[in-house]
Amino acid sequence: MFNRIRRLRRTAAAMAVSLVAGCGVLSHGSAPIVVGTTSSPSTLDPAESWDSSWELFRNVYQTLLSYPDGAGDPVPDAAKSCGFTDKSDLIYRCTLRTGLTFSNGDELDANAVKYSIDRIVRINASSGPAGLLGNLDRVATTGDREVAFHLKSPDATFPFILTTPAMSIVDPADYPATAIREDGHITGSGPYTLRSYETGEKAVLVGNEHYQGAAERKNDSVTIRYFHSSADLADALKSRKIDVTYLGLAASDVIALQSGRFGDDVSVRENAGVDINYLVFNPSDRWSGQLAVRKAVAQVVDRAAIAHNVYAGTVEPLYSMVPAGLTGHTPSYFDEFGGPSAAKARKILTAAGISERVPLTFWYTTDRYGSETALEFRELKRQLEASGLFTVTLKGRPWKTFVDGYEKGEYPVFGRGWFPDFPDADNYISPFVGAQNALGVPYKSPRITGKLLPESRRESNRTYAVPQFREAQQILAGDARLIPLWQGKQHLAAYKDIVGLQRALDPSSIMMMWELAHGG
Repeated sequence: MFNRIRRLRRTAAAMAVSLVAGCGVLSHGSAPIVVGTTSSPSTLDPAESWDSSWELFRNVYQTLLSYPDGAGDPVPDAAKSCGFTDKSDLIYRCTLRTGLTFSNGDELDANAVKYSIDRIVRINASSGPAGLLGNLDRVATTGDREVAFHLKSPDATFPFILTTPAMSIVDPADYPATAIREDGHITGSGPYTLRSYETGEKAVLVGNEHYQGAAERKNDSVTIRYFHSSADLADALKSRKIDVTYLGLAASDVIALQSGRFGDDVSVRENAGVDINYLVFNPSDRWSGQLAVRKAVAQVVDRAAIAHNVYAGTVEPLYSMVPAGLTGHTPSYFDEFGGPSAAKARKILTAAGISERVPLTFWYTTDRYGSETALEFRELKRQLEASGLFTVTLKGRPWKTFVDGYEKGEYPVFGRGWFPDFPDADNYISPFVGAQNALGVPYKSPRITGKLLPESRRESNRTYAVPQFREAQQILAGDARLIPLWQGKQHLAAYKDIVGLQRALDPSSIMMMWELAHGG
């Protein structure tokens, strides 16, 4: 995958770079490339999504900046150039390419960019990305091609926020200013248009003849098929109903692929992962709202057993919300709790006056992260009940209804996965704290949100922000509102006549479908 140990250099943040190659539209007349995944969109409107709906958005919408060819730093996409233009780094200005249009032929201008960003904040959807724009004061335009983002405080990560599919530019004529678009269609300006869409089943993408940007499309069309289980995904690969897998292969399938049991025509790539898996505790629940209960759970959980027994070594135990290998990582949960210990957990509960078994209900999504999720939660139940301290009830829901539940605060404890919006320690901390966050469960931490994160964002050289990140991770471990479990490895499987897989993931592990092609 990509090396996540990198700096947000001022030169990168300034983005005073020249226009890179535009779209090279190919016309091979070849069959569509079919990609399979267990991760389907929850919405088609960027204003409502802070989740892996972005995997589709990256390919059909356009952002001011992007990551072409797996680049580590953003480059202009809809923009011709971008950069901070004042000494205080409070104004980030972009100039658009000339002649931009949406897929329907409508003009894409500075007003469309402002409209797109403003509606995210105005709609403020509970599952939407408004939290990413907390440091944005206002958006201003000059003429048709210039957009200026006025920030409340210096933020070296802001160019990276603009690369996220959350900041997709939408057509004001088709997207209501104060409501989510719900007609099942997309009007974007990305490398592809959405020809057809069946919720939870299939998305058919075809090349956008109006596209102007950094991506060089190497195929004419891509069909994305959404599977409800890892087994169905693997069966489709074996029978070549799909050409490539993206997310959702079970550990047993990865091992089978690596040992050649899928045949000589299929290969698998393993890359270091940036995705993490963790538990979330609801502070409004009688039991999970108690610090002693959360700490006792954290003290019992055996991450190594989960990685070995459930995932057969295809994931790594994680002791921080910031994954290992990323600048600023520190194993704060290991420092706080050490190894699994039922005896230590009992002491924590006893000191808090809790002597009975603690009843907890753990919720998980049945169809988002692959079939091992249910097995993972059974392993968690086994570990906690074996300690003699907990009685655990397990419940699962499909993703769409699962999201509704945690946004309404229905779950005492629930599992989530996280792919970063951008590969920086900030993005493994800031989305989870504050009154409004990506979890739908408020987590007030004034020290993190009011001091540590603002201080870290002043540093364009991210190594200088390490002290703030480490202290933030220590606070997270001490609160135990979140318990990290494991860090993933990225496994992509494809038939050998499909090329471009090595370039197809951006630094947030979102697949850039335009890099795939039929070889030979």
